[in-house]
Amino acid sequence: MARPPPGSGALGVSLCLAALGLVVQLGTDRLTLAWTHSVEKIVWEEDWRDTPAGLVIDEARVRGSGAGMDPPPEARFDGRDWRWKPVLPPLTGVDLRRSGATADWRICIAGHCRPMGDYLPADADPVRLASCQTVE
Repeated sequence: MARPPPGSGALGVSLCLAALGLVVQLGTDRLTLAWTHSVEKIVWEEDWRDTPAGLVIDEARVRGSGAGMDPPPEARFDGRDWRWKPVLPPLTGVDLRRSGATADWRICIAGHCRPMGDYLPADADPVRLASCQTVE
């Protein structure tokens, strides 16, 4: 598997992907999870950051709506995306499912996006995104 690109992670703080007993250090403390809705073919993105309290979502964006993808009332349209800050407490991790029937998750670090399959085998499901400090 390819090595992840250099990230912007602070010393000792990094996000990891874990599945099938494998742990992949991403070399950054922040990333964007991106995917395309299987029916609507609309891009959805979430910006995540590792903090001492846990994973925090800074912003969510969607380029349209439909089939359960309606942006919340507080979302603001910027001419391309609906943007909002989800109200969630810090999380210990985020579980990502991969059905194989849809396009894979994209992991975006410092503006460069790669499919999750560049980091983990296609049959790795579920995948946990978490602080490397909590993944073993």
